[in-house]
Amino acid sequence: MRRHTALAAAAGLMLAACTGGGPSEKKSEEKKAPVAYFKPDPATAGKVSGKIAFTGKKPVRKRITVDDDDCNKTRTGPLFAEDVVVSDKGSLANVLIYVKSGLEGKTFEPATAAVRFDQKGCSFQPHVVALRAKQPMEINNSDQVTHNIHPMPKENREWNQGQPGGSAPIQREFTKPEVGIPVKCNVHAWMRSYIHVIDHPYFAVSSEEGAFEIANLPPGEYTIEAWHEKLGQKTAKVTVAASGAATADFSFQGE
Repeated sequence: MRRHTALAAAAGLMLAACTGGGPSEKKSEEKKAPVAYFKPDPATAGKVSGKIAFTGKKPVRKRITVDDDDCNKTRTGPLFAEDVVVSDKGSLANVLIYVKSGLEGKTFEPATAAVRFDQKGCSFQPHVVALRAKQPMEINNSDQVTHNIHPMPKENREWNQGQPGGSAPIQREFTKPEVGIPVKCNVHAWMRSYIHVIDHPYFAVSSEEGAFEIANLPPGEYTIEAWHEKLGQKTAKVTVAASGAATADFSFQGE
């Protein structure tokens, strides 16, 4: 009897191993469960749009002294600072606008298309870059001049990489959301830029006319933030109705 009992127990263990019924394998299967990404319903999605205004005396953009002969050869005109760019109509460019709150509990499908960032005419283009966390960023050097890109984040890993003129693009990504990452070139001191990393797809950068639009937004109540590198931050609360269009205008005060 003892021999038969032992054989039966061994057979039971072998069956459990073959069928994958062990508790450790069940836990492993649970870990591999697919992520449930939130997808807005196109039939009810709305949008937020608006304009960024600048009040006060329009600042004169500072002309940059380019003290590099090779850089001067890459340009056909003067280079001006882009930290405060105000149009003749009083609109403000290069402002990040994004949904700061209202999307809690939602996970969005990753963005796989690369965002292009260039070094052209010895300046970073565009001056303000916004992308998703873990989204590829393709860094190009369109000049026949060696440049260097050096983001200085607080939440993400800092890195610093040179890029000779005509070399292949560099691809990088930022794993964590972080607004306001300053970027510099260690070779050319005047080259400055900002990178913004967002953990959802609802953001925009204001155009030269100060306009922006955030589309495909699910109905709900949101806090929208406008962030500028020198003039600070502004917030507004909006309600997006089903298939509705909300407005969020912002105004930044100058001198």
